[in-house]
Amino acid sequence: MTQIADVAALMKLESPVMAATTVDMRNDALARIKEALASHADDIFAANAADLEAAERDGVAPAVIKRLRFDEHKLADVCAGIDGLIGLPDPVGRTLLKRELDEGLVLERISCPIGVIGVIFEARPDALVQISTLCLKSGNCAILKGGSETMRTNKAIFDVIYAAAIEAGLPEACLFQAEAREEISELLGCYGLVDLLIPRGSNAFVRYIMDNTKIPVMGHADGICHIYVDKDANVDLAVRVCVDAKIQYTAACNAVETLLVDRAIAPVFIPAAAKALSAEGVEVRGDAEVCALADVKPATDEDWDTEYLALIVSVKLVDGVDEAIEHINRHGSHHTDAIMTDNAETAERFMRLVDSAGVYQNCSTRFADGFRYGFGAEVGISTSKLHARGPVGLDGLVTYKYKLYGSGQIVGDYATGKSSFHFKDLA
Repeated sequence: MTQIADVAALMKLESPVMAATTVDMRNDALARIKEALASHADDIFAANAADLEAAERDGVAPAVIKRLRFDEHKLADVCAGIDGLIGLPDPVGRTLLKRELDEGLVLERISCPIGVIGVIFEARPDALVQISTLCLKSGNCAILKGGSETMRTNKAIFDVIYAAAIEAGLPEACLFQAEAREEISELLGCYGLVDLLIPRGSNAFVRYIMDNTKIPVMGHADGICHIYVDKDANVDLAVRVCVDAKIQYTAACNAVETLLVDRAIAPVFIPAAAKALSAEGVEVRGDAEVCALADVKPATDEDWDTEYLALIVSVKLVDGVDEAIEHINRHGSHHTDAIMTDNAETAERFMRLVDSAGVYQNCSTRFADGFRYGFGAEVGISTSKLHARGPVGLDGLVTYKYKLYGSGQIVGDYATGKSSFHFKDLA
């Protein structure tokens, strides 16, 4: 067996022990992690400086280097996230259903951790803190593989987190850091040992993970997000929201990529939006009607199916909300889509019929984030409809089991009619 398989096998054995830890023990571990990160900040910053120096030497793009940086601001953010996580209710051991099947025969559905989770994430050191603390709070064991660009920073942060978790009394197999690139392939082969994989990174990378493992994968391969500007939208507000959704964090999966605009409002909205976006360095690509209303580049058919992750946005005119819905459901990635309108009925139709994990009215798609949802943080965003959808926080890291409490009942009595079920909900 490979090293990762050995680790996963040990985690599989210890995951019930981790699941049985008390919320007080897990919260204590989080509090110790926060303190340890602060007390070891200088070591972590030194490791990050070495990673940044190497990235610049290797010609990594400035926009990417910005994501690699872990400084006082990032440390304060992750510590605030840990505080928020500690304050959240325990997701483990909640009674989701309590039903009396017959006298003395009671069924309960109880939330429990998933077990062993493998998380492969992009080169963002703060993601390591968010992911590991979410897994610990939810009672899961986790194998973590971060991007090689922040190898030194990740090692420094992980060592601090792991030591604090063990100091709090959590099982030794609660966390493991995979450092070598070839360990990704080993992890993908741990079917039966790892219960769930969560990849975070480029579209190509996420698709590679999905195509090369039998382990269930939770994530999204694309983030083609839309904003539809309805004829009843407030133009100034719509322009402001569209600009934020494009430029606030252009490389994020919840940044808007396509604007759909009702023809009735286009003569006013298009010139204003094109001017505002261009002023922020955004390249606007429009269909023929959009090009006639503003000085923008012509769009191609490929633009409607493209996740740019760059300062580019495509714009198309549509004839009302139904055409916008049809376009989004056909070309979107079911991630996050928004409508700008003051018409409540139109907004409700849009939000009911758009088949996406997040549907918004009059606000930026950039709100699709676990921290902004009050989840403490997130391990990723899922566009799947099974188990978890949207930003995945604590609730997405637990499943459930059924407990049946009896007093000697046998199925034969119910099959012959000697006994009968009466199904009475108790909670």
